[in-house]
Amino acid sequence: MSKNYYITTPIYYPSAKPHMGHAYSSIVVDFFARFKRIEGYKVFFLTGTDEHGLKIQRAAEENKKKPLEFCNEISKTFKQLSNTLNLSNDDFIRTTEKRHHKSVQNLWNILEKKGEIYLSKYSGWYSVSDEAFYLDDEIETKDNIKVAKSSGSKVEWLEEESYFFKLSNWQNKLLEFYEKNPKFILPRSRKNEVVSFVKSGLKDLSISRKSFSWGIEVPSNKKHVIYVWLDALTNYLSAVNYPDIDNDMYKNFWPADLHMIGKDILRFHAVYWPAFLLAADLPPPKRVYGHGWILSNEEKMSKSKGNILDPIEIINQYGLDSLRYYLLKEVSFGNDGNISKDKLISCINSDLANNFGNLCQRVLAFAEKNIGLKIPEANSLSEDDLIILNSFSDNYQNLIDFINNQNINSYMNFIIDQMFVANKYFNDQEPWNKKDDAKRLSTIIYTSLELIRKISTLLYPVIPQSSLKALSIFAIKENEVSIETIKNNSFLKPGSVIKKIDILFNKVIVND
Repeated sequence: MSKNYYITTPIYYPSAKPHMGHAYSSIVVDFFARFKRIEGYKVFFLTGTDEHGLKIQRAAEENKKKPLEFCNEISKTFKQLSNTLNLSNDDFIRTTEKRHHKSVQNLWNILEKKGEIYLSKYSGWYSVSDEAFYLDDEIETKDNIKVAKSSGSKVEWLEEESYFFKLSNWQNKLLEFYEKNPKFILPRSRKNEVVSFVKSGLKDLSISRKSFSWGIEVPSNKKHVIYVWLDALTNYLSAVNYPDIDNDMYKNFWPADLHMIGKDILRFHAVYWPAFLLAADLPPPKRVYGHGWILSNEEKMSKSKGNILDPIEIINQYGLDSLRYYLLKEVSFGNDGNISKDKLISCINSDLANNFGNLCQRVLAFAEKNIGLKIPEANSLSEDDLIILNSFSDNYQNLIDFINNQNINSYMNFIIDQMFVANKYFNDQEPWNKKDDAKRLSTIIYTSLELIRKISTLLYPVIPQSSLKALSIFAIKENEVSIETIKNNSFLKPGSVIKKIDILFNKVIVND
């Protein structure tokens, strides 16, 4: 039986210029998708753009364009971002696609048929920027303007006819669901936040708007468009061909294994989304993980604050894999992280250039000079050799568990430790002093090459381009990378040709 894995990024509001937060979410999901593939899973990795709602309509008007024309242009930016970040996504969905409209309207019809929807009037605070409704105690006044406490976004008082979803009926059922599925929401701090919100009392949710037209029409009442979050969340189903639940995509990949999101949209994914699905007799996703923000000077990046860091500029200056490595290593996953060019440069110089890159170069150069560019024999591995080689097989299940529990930092720490140990091994063994002992010399080189291969395999989800370049030393291609092979201490075949490679990472020269 094949192993399937469905992972998603949030679908992004198509702003004119993607920022570091977009890049971070995407890189994190790509990391997990790539790992699960080399673990042997058939992975479906979805990303895309959320293109409906009043915010989009107003932005299009400001740009003197029709909404769809505006979205067509802006969504290209995010498709290009996928290429720039070397994402391995299998699909890119837009909420303006016909397949998505069909899914949303079908879900609406089911909810309406089951009596989960009714027509009434909405009166309350609404943020166009957040596309979110807020209660009185979630609002504060700043500079004589009403804003949402959580986001700082301006809110407006809204009164209009609206369809409502009977969210209040799902309060106890959601709490029961969380209890039966203790890892549905991670990290634990986010789960506690959601449970506290639900326990405080759920009110019925407005799920349509009548005051604007840019959205998917309510099937039974074309004067209304469906609330953008009921619309947007359904993309996860649209991509697996819902409402055709008998097709292979749906049967193989739903429920999704992991929705990776920013913490600011946790409520939509961990409260509203499972409620909609349970009400429609559809299984909720297996997990929602709410990661932290990437901060700029301790503040969340936003266009209004003018503190957006451009990932493209950093990639152009320092390289894509350097940025990927930095974000995955330095951000305490689940918490907020701050971008620092000093730390980025330190990562490049210390970890990537000195530890990983230098290990590859010095071992290859020594091998070429002393035994030629061929894999040597491993003659009677010593206890020291076996301890360092076996550390990978000894920790194999731990590494799998780190990934399955979204523990990126422990995974990264293991790799960093192994890079240090591998360099220390080569230094301590002093192969340059073993030239009169051909068997020992060959064994040290063989062990060092195996360590490079194993470390490069683990680095593949982190820095795929550089990892594959390192693995090309051994003629290992992308479709041959397998996490299972790190348990094998004799994967490399004596006599096989090894290939020299260029420097993997150049040091960044800092001018005082």
